[in-house]
Amino acid sequence: MDAFYASVEQRDHPEWRGKPLVVGSSHPRGVVAAASYEARKFGIHSAMPSKKALQLCPHLIFVPPRFEVYRSVSREIHDIFSEYTDLIEPLSLDEAFLDVTDNKPGIPLAQDIAKEIKIKIKSQLGLTASAGVSYNKFLAKIASDMQKPDGLTVIHPKKALRVIENLPIEAFWGVGKVTAGRMHELGIHTGKELREQPEDYLVRNFGKIGKLFAEFAQGNDHREVEPDRKRLSVGCEHTFDEDIMGKEQIIARFDDLAYELERRIEKAHFQGYTFTLKIKRGDFKQVTRSQTAEACFTLAREFIELATELLETVNLDNHGVRLIGFSVSNPPADILSETTLNPQLLIPFEEY
Repeated sequence: MDAFYASVEQRDHPEWRGKPLVVGSSHPRGVVAAASYEARKFGIHSAMPSKKALQLCPHLIFVPPRFEVYRSVSREIHDIFSEYTDLIEPLSLDEAFLDVTDNKPGIPLAQDIAKEIKIKIKSQLGLTASAGVSYNKFLAKIASDMQKPDGLTVIHPKKALRVIENLPIEAFWGVGKVTAGRMHELGIHTGKELREQPEDYLVRNFGKIGKLFAEFAQGNDHREVEPDRKRLSVGCEHTFDEDIMGKEQIIARFDDLAYELERRIEKAHFQGYTFTLKIKRGDFKQVTRSQTAEACFTLAREFIELATELLETVNLDNHGVRLIGFSVSNPPADILSETTLNPQLLIPFEEY
């Protein structure tokens, strides 16, 4: 959860506890990276423009991010996880799936393991965690969202369908704003209404992911815990204090991004066949352009050349540019994870 950063800051600075706080820049062009629960009461959330957050809460505390600290705390949390299982799938710095079917202490119930982990995180790190326990990833994630903060929810197989049918469609994995809108157009607003749709109907309207939606609606999720999941992309981006006008000025900013991306790729030992240019206009419309080659992209000069070519296909409509991003993805198949597991009990953890 994005509140993880805010909670670390409040832990390390007692004077900020109990006060509305966000991690991010107070600059008018800044964006909220994380919001404490006190700030959320004002309607503030991550990805919100800082200007709007200040309008909602004029006495809001802004704190610059300390990512090295957050990464260090995340490693400490994962050290606690590893006391119970080696089957840990990190999703981000503050979220992971654990398969505790065959756990190291031999504790019969996943719920008891979740309780122990929550206690250790609190006592050793001074942070609270929420956990969800169930028999697959989809339901474990749903459970983890039910009682925040500092919650623990178990979804038993016998109660799974009842829980699912009452879920808003937005709670389903893979359903973003656009997909939710399409679902609503089709008269699908809840898990119950989703379950009533034939699988071929969902595939016809949503493509391959329609099959997953049909499975989720029935309480099924065959996705496996992948403790050795490989990085699928490396990227970097920059948001400007003022909109950049004109393609020449945009191209002039490519050098810094290109060399930063080259550095990150080298550090991550990453290879990828696809380069992507991301442009966010001043009106917040986002455009991406990609190019795939037979050889992997690794060098800054390649990124600059490709980005310049791809920029020619972007229609700015006389708008300035507020953000530019470069990324490399599509790694060779031989470096992708081939881990195969058979999870039965899963616990996703989200630190606060």
